[in-house]
Amino acid sequence: MTRSASPASLTTPLVDLRINCDRLLHRLDQLAQIGAIAGGGVCRLALTDEDKAGRDLVVSWMRELGLTITIDQLGNVVGTRPGLMAGAPVMTGSHIDTVATGGRYDGNLGVLAGLEVIATLNEHHIQTQNPLAVAFFTNEEGARFHPDMMGSWVFSGGLSSDAALAEVGTDGTTVAAELTRIGYAGTVPCGSQPVKAFVELHVEQGPVLEQSGVQIGAVTGVQGMSWQELMVTGVSNHAGTTPMSLRHDAGYGASAIAVAVRELALSMGGNQVATVGAIQLKPGLVNVIAKEARMTVDLRNTDAALLRQAEAQLAEQIEAIAQKEGLNVTSRSLARFEPVTFDPVMVEQVVQTAQALGYSAKRMPSGAGHDAGMIAAIAPTAMIFVPSVNGLSHNVKEYTAPTDLENGTNVLLQVLLQLASSSKVEVIQPSLKHK
Repeated sequence: MTRSASPASLTTPLVDLRINCDRLLHRLDQLAQIGAIAGGGVCRLALTDEDKAGRDLVVSWMRELGLTITIDQLGNVVGTRPGLMAGAPVMTGSHIDTVATGGRYDGNLGVLAGLEVIATLNEHHIQTQNPLAVAFFTNEEGARFHPDMMGSWVFSGGLSSDAALAEVGTDGTTVAAELTRIGYAGTVPCGSQPVKAFVELHVEQGPVLEQSGVQIGAVTGVQGMSWQELMVTGVSNHAGTTPMSLRHDAGYGASAIAVAVRELALSMGGNQVATVGAIQLKPGLVNVIAKEARMTVDLRNTDAALLRQAEAQLAEQIEAIAQKEGLNVTSRSLARFEPVTFDPVMVEQVVQTAQALGYSAKRMPSGAGHDAGMIAAIAPTAMIFVPSVNGLSHNVKEYTAPTDLENGTNVLLQVLLQLASSSKVEVIQPSLKHK
């Protein structure tokens, strides 16, 4: 069971310090040029040449900031700034890999905001009692290799490094081979790096903050997630000569399952969501009844029992469809994560810090999976959300206003200072007031 952060941290006075938003925006823009695609988006799939270039750039910034860099066997990169005391660092970070049609903020903000916090502390000569670390984790998106959150899952001990390294990607390559190819197969044993506390800044990727007019989301936890791949097998036959009553149509079976998935979520209500994200038919010809359909199902809920209920109900409905249509349906789990509840003291700390800085704040769950959800198994954890315009993410039009990026990074700065300083920070040289 995860230990709780100290309640005393809530009473720590805020330091009169603010980040440099122009510097943060410049770094976001530079990273976004690597893998840039039409429309302002980014394609930087995990362990590709573009990912290597992005990693190299971020590592160069870590070195410029004087961080000590470690790379573990799965390519997770951690840059650490020493504290007055030795020991486990207070960590922040996220990921820099993207989906094929991603934006410039998802994941990247959390990493580069962490570097901005370090840069701000360096230029104001502020030393924390505990070390501070900025991390970026391998293959958070799961777009090329399953499962998603792979790097942070291995980092926290929930998935073996051997299993992750052996994973075969969508292009037939393995994680191990690609890590070696791009030069990020590190030597630090996975799971050997302790963490005192973890805070991740992220764009919301949904519409709640924007629609409610709230500036900061204090994330209470991450929804549980169940990913399945279904293989629906029927009989290929002539589209014109086969009577409807005698068909074993894999395409129809997949469509019926997709409808059942949506109706399941609507009937359960609450926080239950369900998605069919991909369907592939074979032979894929206009005049041939499909013999095979491969499809994915994504079920999510904040309640573990309700997620299991959704899985069970869907399995019953799939069996009924298969029996009625004379089809064979097999399933394979792609990923499954239980719901995660973040440390309540740290969640409250995010709320109080945001309000002390003059920002409105809202407690809310995360509908998407995040690295923080994995790290919560080994350290007190919290997340900070900033608004996504029109709720768009995993989209080239993903956008968060500079003011919101600045607000979120200022909250991150203050929360990290409190967590890394117990009751105070040591100012080696008086800092200038920076509004």
